[in-house]
Amino acid sequence: MSIDTPGRRTGPEAGPGLASQTSDTERLHELGYAQELGRKMQGFSNMAVSFSIISILAGCLTTYYLALYAGGGPAIAYGWPLVTAAALTVAMSMGEVCSSYPTAGGLYYWSAKLAKRNAPFWSWTTGWFNLIGQIAITASIDFALANFIGGFLALTSSYVPSPGSLLFIYGVVLVLHGILNSLGIRITALLNDISVWWHLIGVAVFVGFLIVLPDQHASAKFVFSDFQNNTGWNGAGSGIYVFFIGLLLAQYTITGFDASAHMTEETENAAVAGPKGMVTSVWLSGIAGYLLLLAVTFAIRPGFDTVAAAGNLITAPIPILVDAIGEDGTKVLVGIACVAQFFCGNASLTANSRMLYAFSRDGAVPGHKLWHHINPRTRTPTNAIWICVALAFLAGVPSLREAGGFPATFFAIVSIGVIGLYIAYIIPVFLRLRQGESFQRGPWHLGRWTYLIGWTAVTWVVFISIYFLLPQFSPITYASFNYAPVALLILLVFVFGYWFLSARKWFTGPKIQGSTEELRAIELDLEAAGGT
Repeated sequence: MSIDTPGRRTGPEAGPGLASQTSDTERLHELGYAQELGRKMQGFSNMAVSFSIISILAGCLTTYYLALYAGGGPAIAYGWPLVTAAALTVAMSMGEVCSSYPTAGGLYYWSAKLAKRNAPFWSWTTGWFNLIGQIAITASIDFALANFIGGFLALTSSYVPSPGSLLFIYGVVLVLHGILNSLGIRITALLNDISVWWHLIGVAVFVGFLIVLPDQHASAKFVFSDFQNNTGWNGAGSGIYVFFIGLLLAQYTITGFDASAHMTEETENAAVAGPKGMVTSVWLSGIAGYLLLLAVTFAIRPGFDTVAAAGNLITAPIPILVDAIGEDGTKVLVGIACVAQFFCGNASLTANSRMLYAFSRDGAVPGHKLWHHINPRTRTPTNAIWICVALAFLAGVPSLREAGGFPATFFAIVSIGVIGLYIAYIIPVFLRLRQGESFQRGPWHLGRWTYLIGWTAVTWVVFISIYFLLPQFSPITYASFNYAPVALLILLVFVFGYWFLSARKWFTGPKIQGSTEELRAIELDLEAAGGT
C-alpha cells in the first residue's frame, strides 16, 4: 500500500487548510463538478462517518440472535475475524479507486469511468444498487434502534412493545435524524466525531461490566468449540451451511463504509482521507467489535437457554445481560447502545442523502432536480435528506403485520441491504481490475497488492451475494421465510426494467456541469445566496 503526497497549490496567503481545499476543488472541477457542498470535514470526521454507520454497538447487538441460532460461540469466535478480513479487502480495493475519483457519487461515478464498454449501464446498475442498499441499511439501523428503545422502556417502565408503538418510535427517530442532518455539515461532523469516542468508550464499559459483574461466565469451550444449531437444518453438511448463515451478523455490521467516499466532496485532502476513512473504519470496528461480541458471549451463564429467552430477536442480548448482571447494569448498557445506534442511524442518513444528491445531479433519479437542490444557507442537500427519511419509513411499515418474536421485515431489510451494497461495492473494483495497468492511480493505492486483494474481494462478494439469498431457517413459514430473494427480484426488475424501457435512451452516466469558469460561477452564486 502506498500513499503519495497529492499536489497542492501554495502561496504566501495559503495555509495548510486553504491549500488542501484549493487542490480538492480543482480536482473536483477536473471530474466535472462544482464545489456545491461545504468542504469543512477533516480526515478523522470522514472516517467517523463510516465508523458510525458500521456501529458495532448497533449491528453486533441487533443481529446477535443470528449467532445464537446459527453457530453459537464459534460463529462469532471464527466468523467475525473471517468477515473482518474479507471486508477489509473490499474497503482497500474501493479505497484505491476512491483516491482517483474523490466525488460524492462514489461508486456509480467510478463504474462510469472504469468501464471499457457500456459505461452508462454499469454506472446505472451500480448507482441504483448503492442507493437502494443504503436506504435499506438506514431503515434497518433505525428500525433496530426503535426496538432497542422499546426494550429499554420495558426495563425502566411498564411499557409493553407492540408493532404499532415500535413503528411510531421508528418514525420519531427518523424525523430527528432528518432534522440533525438538515442543520449543516459542521453539526454532522461533530456528532460523528463524538460517535467514535462514544462507541470505543461504550465497548470498554460493556467489556468491563461483563467481566466484573457476572458471578459466572461461559467456558472457553462454549465460546470457541460448542457449535449451536437452532436453525432447524440438519443432516450431512448442515454444520457448514449453518456456520455461514451466522456470518450475516458480521457482514451486516461491517457495512456502510462507502460513506467515506460519499463525503469526499465535503472533506479536505479527499484523495487520501476518503480511502483511509474506509479502511480505518473497518479494521478499527473489527477489533472493537470482536471484544464486544466475546464479552457478551462469555457473559452467557451455564445453563441459560438463549433461544427460549430471546423473545424479540432484535433485542436478544437484553435477557442475556439481565441474567448476567441484573436489570440495573443492563439499563446502563442498553442506554449506551441506544445512543450509539442513534449516532449510527444519523450517519447512515448522511451518506444516504449524499448518494441520492449525487445520483440526482446526474439525472438518474425521478424528480432529480428536486433532490439535487442544495440549501444555500447550510450547503446540505435538504430535499434529498427528507425523501430518504420517507423511503426508510415506508420500508418499516410491513412490520405492522408481524406478531411474535421473529422480525421478518427486519431480516429481509438486513439481507437486501447487505447484498445491494456489496454488489455496488464490487462492481467498480471488478472494472478497475479489468483495466489493469492502464488505471490511473491516485495518491493512495495498493501497489503490487492490487490484484491479490482485489480478486479476493470480488470472490468474497460473489459468495455472500448468493449465500445470503438461501433459506436460513427450517421449516420455512411466513415468519421465517428469507424474503431477500423476493426483495432482490423486485430490485432487479425495477433497475433493469427502468433501464431497458427508458433510461438507456437518456442516461449517459455522470454529467459535466460546465467549464471551469461555469463551475466557479455556480460556486459564487451559492456563496452569495448563503451569505458567505
